[in-house]
Amino acid sequence: MSHSPFSVQVEPRYLADQSSPKDNVYTFSYTVTVTNVGEIGAQLIARHWLINDASGHAQEVKGLGVIGQQPLLAPGESFRYTSGCRLQAPSGTMHGSYFVVTEEGERFDVPIPMFVLEADIAGTPVSRVLH
Repeated sequence: MSHSPFSVQVEPRYLADQSSPKDNVYTFSYTVTVTNVGEIGAQLIARHWLINDASGHAQEVKGLGVIGQQPLLAPGESFRYTSGCRLQAPSGTMHGSYFVVTEEGERFDVPIPMFVLEADIAGTPVSRVLH
């Protein structure tokens, strides 16, 4: 099996103005950059996310494409989009995979590495890297 044709980078962000900690609503955006690191064109067909928060609440999100698109990326091309999610606790994690099909018909599940969602309640930016 050849290696994954796409690399995935995610930048999460806490949206204080769309959150209500007293109601246990914590809203986050995340900007994803998907880059075709393979040698042939490939299309992002579907997404699968697993979202867990510190309260023990788990969500699973599956669907076609991302933000209503199924981008076809030539080698070296990137696609960047921003989406969002809501947690019931001030922190959580997200990870998942993209289903990708190359122009030669090869199918891949491209892993999306786990990242941390951390509400910045005190007004100080929080950045944590998982190793």
